[in-house]
Amino acid sequence: MSLPEPLRRRLGSFSRTVFTDSRGAAPPLPGERADSEIVSSLPLQMSLYFNVYFFPFWWLSSVVMLQLKYAVLSDYYKFILVTVMILASLIEIIRLYLGYIGNLQEKVPELAGFWLLTLLLQLPIILFLLCNEGLKILPLERSVNIIFALFLIFQVIAASATLKRMVNKLATHFRLNEFDRLEEHPVREFY
Repeated sequence: MSLPEPLRRRLGSFSRTVFTDSRGAAPPLPGERADSEIVSSLPLQMSLYFNVYFFPFWWLSSVVMLQLKYAVLSDYYKFILVTVMILASLIEIIRLYLGYIGNLQEKVPELAGFWLLTLLLQLPIILFLLCNEGLKILPLERSVNIIFALFLIFQVIAASATLKRMVNKLATHFRLNEFDRLEEHPVREFY
């Protein structure tokens, strides 16, 4: 299962705009083809792997802490906290799926979607849960949210660097294909 084609194109276009190296891609080493280079990130993959096992623990501890403090919260904080828990859970499942697919299969649109979900949605939600004292934060809740925030910050940085390498590889591959096409069909002299 992959992303719909219009969404893939938009995310791919966004990735090329944001993550393309303006100095140009570095040429491949002699004897090495540009398409044989692996640009998946091992640190990012390890982080995603550990995040998959940490997420159920985070979810369970957050639900238990919510149940413990639910009676002392004001009505609007009850609504906000339940909504945030549901959103964070759904976003996390989608985010981890896109991260795995984007990194392991070197798909730029999926990894860009992972990066955007992490930076624009999941990180602000976790920082809200971590920093809003009106939520009556308990010690276990604070500790698991700090660990989750550290995962997210690391993943934003690692995914950004990986996206930049992937886009540069694709740009180099595209330029080499264009060059090969010019060699096959040379342009006539104008003079």
